[in-house]
Amino acid sequence: MTDVFDYFTQVDLPTPTLSDGEVQRLFAETFGVEIDVHALGSQQDQNFRVFPRGSTESLGVLKLSNPVFSEAEIDMQDAAAATVAERSPSVRVPRIVEGPQGAMSTWWESSHGRIHARVIENISGHTLMGSAYLSPAVVEALGDLSGKVSLALADFTHPASGRVLQWDPQHATRVIDTLLPLEPDIEMREIVRRATDAARAALAPVESTLPRQAGHFDVTDDNVLCAPGAAVPDAVIDFGDACVSWRVGEIAVTVSSILHHDGASPESALAAVRAFDRHRRLTDDEITALWPLVILRGAVLVLSGRAQVRVDEQNTYATVALDREFRILQQSASVPIPVLTAATRAALGRPGAPERAWPGVGILSPARHVEIDASTESPLNDAGAWLDAATLDTAARAALDDGADMVTVPAWKARLTGTTEPLPSAIETIPTDVLVWLAAPVRLDGAVVLDDGSLTWTSDAETLTILGTREGAASGILPARTRLSMRRSAAGTPPPPARVSPGFAAAWREVAGDPGAAIGAPSTVPTADDVLARRHDVLAEVQEHYYTLPPRIERGWREYLIDVDGRVYLDMVNNVASVGHAHPHVVAAGSRQMHLLNTNSRFHYRAITDYADRIAATLPEGFDTVFFVNSGSEATDLAIRLAMAATGRPDMVAMREAYHGWTYASDAVSTSIADNPNALSTRPDWVHTVDAANSYRGKHRGADAARYAPEAVAAIDELAASGRPPAGFIAETYFGNAGGVALPDGYLREVYAAIRRHGGLAIADEVQVGYGRLGEWFWGFEQQGAVPDIVAVAKSIGGGQPVGAVITRREIADRYRSGGYFFSSTGGSPVSAVIGTAVLDVIQREGLQENARAVGSHLKERLERLAAKHPLIGAVHGSGLYLGLEFVRDRETLEPATAETAAICDRLLELGVIMQPTGDHQNVLKIKPPLVVTRASVDVFADALDRVLTTGW
Repeated sequence: MTDVFDYFTQVDLPTPTLSDGEVQRLFAETFGVEIDVHALGSQQDQNFRVFPRGSTESLGVLKLSNPVFSEAEIDMQDAAAATVAERSPSVRVPRIVEGPQGAMSTWWESSHGRIHARVIENISGHTLMGSAYLSPAVVEALGDLSGKVSLALADFTHPASGRVLQWDPQHATRVIDTLLPLEPDIEMREIVRRATDAARAALAPVESTLPRQAGHFDVTDDNVLCAPGAAVPDAVIDFGDACVSWRVGEIAVTVSSILHHDGASPESALAAVRAFDRHRRLTDDEITALWPLVILRGAVLVLSGRAQVRVDEQNTYATVALDREFRILQQSASVPIPVLTAATRAALGRPGAPERAWPGVGILSPARHVEIDASTESPLNDAGAWLDAATLDTAARAALDDGADMVTVPAWKARLTGTTEPLPSAIETIPTDVLVWLAAPVRLDGAVVLDDGSLTWTSDAETLTILGTREGAASGILPARTRLSMRRSAAGTPPPPARVSPGFAAAWREVAGDPGAAIGAPSTVPTADDVLARRHDVLAEVQEHYYTLPPRIERGWREYLIDVDGRVYLDMVNNVASVGHAHPHVVAAGSRQMHLLNTNSRFHYRAITDYADRIAATLPEGFDTVFFVNSGSEATDLAIRLAMAATGRPDMVAMREAYHGWTYASDAVSTSIADNPNALSTRPDWVHTVDAANSYRGKHRGADAARYAPEAVAAIDELAASGRPPAGFIAETYFGNAGGVALPDGYLREVYAAIRRHGGLAIADEVQVGYGRLGEWFWGFEQQGAVPDIVAVAKSIGGGQPVGAVITRREIADRYRSGGYFFSSTGGSPVSAVIGTAVLDVIQREGLQENARAVGSHLKERLERLAAKHPLIGAVHGSGLYLGLEFVRDRETLEPATAETAAICDRLLELGVIMQPTGDHQNVLKIKPPLVVTRASVDVFADALDRVLTTGW
């Protein structure tokens, strides 16, 4: 039998500590190359990155194996690596480096005795070392690599494969039994003991049936590489733990390495399990064993790491790893094993257990039972009532007053009502308890009073834990007209947490049961949500939605958006909801008018006149005529047509990189390649463009941006001289689509003067930036000290209602009449007009322009502090509550960080913040929240962004 290492004969494994000088000498003697070395970390081996003397190009990684490992074991590691490389070509695997004298692999006679040295190919890329965030794609890729390696080694054999390692999953309990008594920290011993006792109990019934095979058993964040420029790993290194063990141990080890990363949880790790299962379908016994093995792995890491530090205090690699190893144990044991197992079966599409009935008769038998709907879409939550802690009690008592014997709010259904602190939001939104109000007191015979004042009542193997009994607890009386919370669990086990995540809710319910069944009020099992799939089936593909897997948003309030699972998101992107979602004054105005009249705008009614007066009053003198349409596209389209009709000319001048809409004329002058990659090459010949006056990224930057205006003037003059004087010039008054970049000072004054000198008209596109969003100015053109001839505005003026307007002078409007008539069926309809008026009411009465100035200034200051901290931020653009945060890979070249921006937005969504990219390179965060956003809310956004930029995306 091959002589191989047995950990249990030598528990303490001090790391080799050869000096740099000795390593350099032995390397030159055996491999014939003079080298420089850079020490790398390892728990039990000694590793160096080696460079030919004087070179900065690495030769490879020198691995000095711990002297306890035999030549046969080292040969097995190399053979396993070669097998994976051959059988799974998509997985990059390092080979032994060839030197002047052949393969760089040999034994050294060193000051530490006989030790094996080999140089492993330094394949390109970076590991996932550390505890930075891992995206779902990276987690999935880790599981995919683990599965590919396992498949490649499925029939691999070697004489040394029977080695006994402390990292081998099948020996985990033995390692724990060896190290736990040696752990000096009593509290740590107890934490490990509690976690591992549960894991052992869960593993015991299946461990004898688990399939075994050769494996890597260390496909972890430290031992994979992402190719340069790639976001997901595709390489596996370090086969030092190769052996034969339980097959499921491969993915258990991989999952454990995910759990210490920022934001990681057992739920997020399931993406790796699914990917592994696609290659190596897990048996039911393996699913049962998976999470116990993850917990045991965490315990082994904790105990081994702490033991290694005690043996080898100078091993900084082991010392630094202690915190993340403990987090692995904490996370793996944070959810009961039966719940994790049920969730894993569901994630893999395996059948789950049927709904458990409550044994015996329910403890309450109401004659009349009323169930309250507290979900996201319930009318109970209208007008912000969901933020009031008293809303549920008020509704329940009203039902009792109306004759109900019992009122309940069901368990396992999203419960928005009573969310008094919505930000920062938590993912755990699904309640595990049923809420109960009784019309009369009920004595609960057999109830047990716990130390915390709660009651428990047991029927057969089921326990009901009841909170809220107050003074009646000692006598086992459930009081009347008092909110009671009841949670169900198996007898002898603690009740579930108050709330769980939507992704784990079904698993928790399977394990804990429905408490409503105990009182005769079981809730229905939720059905799968197919709305996104149906949307994809019925809507045109080009009509996109935010995010690949978007939350289903069904309620808004102020700066909050709420999904069907009851999670509250901070809306930092929605300038359409200018005065906040569901503002009561706007809702009331629209509702009242719907009761009165809604028709096309050719009828005579007061609302359209009042609204036109109110809009005109916000503009400089002379803007006395208003057209109403339904959108920004229609507004800019009509503005262009007005200019053409008023001048009798067909040509228009537009600024590049702008977006003005999707109708024929508005699209013709839109040149943003983010919206249309062929924008510049497909312009009709009547559209002439000038450079985007972007002082940060454009042709002229900084102080040189003053050159944009004279160059635009020259282009207009040249066009006129060629015999094609333009009808008008259209531009956003403040770069909206490009991310909130201000135009150079005086730009519009100069260009407007030039267009007018040739008889043309100046059109201000205020669709995104107008209506007080800039804080200091109500209209964007005010920032420029310029006055246009035509203003086009939409989005924010309707607060979500489709309202657009074009405002100009009477003489310009009258020229349009000579070419026919204008009609928009619902533009300026009674409902649209009163809603638009209500929006202006709110902006003026609630001081929202000032709020935009004050809160926007605070947010911009916070973002500028982040820019000083994070090199990815190239610039902070904008004013008020129209800000742009531009991400670049290099602050000198301004290479846009497009992929990073998309990933940052996805990570922000996980943290409960709605954000999207903008700009031609899609590398700018478009920060344009509802104008009611508070200082506290923008701090939540800034904190979340700081976390993302610090911990990764």
